Amino acid sequence: MHIIMLTQYFPPETGAAQVRLFEVAKAIQAQGHQIEVVTAFPNYPTGVIPPEYRGKFFMKDSIGGIPLYRTWIYPVQRGRFWKRLLNYFSFVFSACYGIAKAGPADYIFVESPPIFIGFTMFLARLLKRARIILNISDLWPESAISLGLVKNKLLIGLTSLLESRMYKVAWRISAQTEGIIKSLTERGIEPSKMVFLPNGVDPELFTPRPADQELVASLQLQNKLVVLYAGTIGYAAGLEVALQAAEKLRSHPEIVFLLVGDGTEKPRLQKLAAEMQLPNVHWLPFQPLSEIVRYYNLAALSLVTLRRYKLAEGVRPSKLFPGLASAKPVIYVGEGEGARIMAESGGGVVIPPEDAAQLAETILELTADPERCRELGEKGRKYVSENYTWQVLVAQWLQDLKI
Repeated sequence: MHIIMLTQYFPPETGAAQVRLFEVAKAIQAQGHQIEVVTAFPNYPTGVIPPEYRGKFFMKDSIGGIPLYRTWIYPVQRGRFWKRLLNYFSFVFSACYGIAKAGPADYIFVESPPIFIGFTMFLARLLKRARIILNISDLWPESAISLGLVKNKLLIGLTSLLESRMYKVAWRISAQTEGIIKSLTERGIEPSKMVFLPNGVDPELFTPRPADQELVASLQLQNKLVVLYAGTIGYAAGLEVALQAAEKLRSHPEIVFLLVGDGTEKPRLQKLAAEMQLPNVHWLPFQPLSEIVRYYNLAALSLVTLRRYKLAEGVRPSKLFPGLASAKPVIYVGEGEGARIMAESGGGVVIPPEDAAQLAETILELTADPERCRELGEKGRKYVSENYTWQVLVAQWLQDLKI
């Protein structure tokens, strides 16, 4: 079968979505199918297009043997919402050219959000006469409304109409979490139309190794116990809890928080950390996949946080799985689907969201008990190696799709 993947985000950009989509594309290819990707010129999260991609409207590219058709996008750094709309819609229109340049397709895999890609999806369906597999990684606009990030009634109404039309046009709806499936079935979508494609991990990449002492020295982390958060620093993550826990652990200078990533909330949280004068919090930008492995191997603990909000019950953060695969005890600060997976894995500890005091206490307990940490790490790695490798997940997904 020939599959076109339509997504605004793809490597060499860094981020959870980019890693996930690349792994899915590789696994589809490994199953014997042809896959091409229509995507934007790299620009996330910096809002800067690298020099080798600038000044072009279209470019044929490849990564890992996967053909890519890149089209122009209006890059934006953090800023006003209308600039974000320009970013989204510039790709909506330019991607139509990428779809036209791509080869014939039996199926078009469409990644949403951003939800506005639905307009490109409608044209691609007609142009290629292909079936649409709509992959939902986050319910939008529901999640934005639940978090209080979108309040404009006109925008909510229009995007809700677009969302409904996308669900109707899609041949299959591929959901990243059980919570998404539950929400959509409650809204009247036939269960037979939906398939499940959860987050996974490559345990051969995220494998336990001794800490890279060169990296440790460059970060001045000698003799430190590192609590690592690696991923998007957005509002839903509720990463304030880590700063509050760091403040409570001032008297333990051997414990440091290493926050690796980027997102809309990072400038505000950095300002807050500066105001709190936290010497035990270190910030780093997103790291390439090949590099982030080194950071997990220098960590003592892996941290995953979620704010308390309604739709968090159906969220399973992708950052959960690399920590488990790296045999690092995971502290999951949150509720719902991700917390249930964490508890089932036996690879760490689950605590309520937004509870800084319990987070600080848990960090102290774990760092004081290396043997317990070793046991938790082994259980976590065994669990994801048996249940959440990309090859197994994608093979099952393709089987469910019957393609």
